[in-house]
Amino acid sequence: MAGKEYAKDFKESVVAYAKDYEGSIAEVARKFDVPLGTIYSWMSATEKHKEEAFVGTGHLRRKNAEEKEKEKKIRDLQEENAILKKALAIFSKL
Repeated sequence: MAGKEYAKDFKESVVAYAKDYEGSIAEVARKFDVPLGTIYSWMSATEKHKEEAFVGTGHLRRKNAEEKEKEKKIRDLQEENAILKKALAIFSKL
């Protein structure tokens, strides 16, 4: 069974509250009815990715999107290069 999904704003507010709260993270988890491990993972994601911590399912962070675009460009160029090599081989036989 999949876990519960939370809105980006909710995640951000829980993380901000947890950082400012002087009690334990377990108390924050009980207050917001969110599993303790989930809050820790949200805090970790916020520390690691700052503004892009919660991009949503199926979306990529800007850096990952740029890398994916570059990889596609490389594949396209490799395919084009292979076609040109085949054409050169064909025309050199004439």
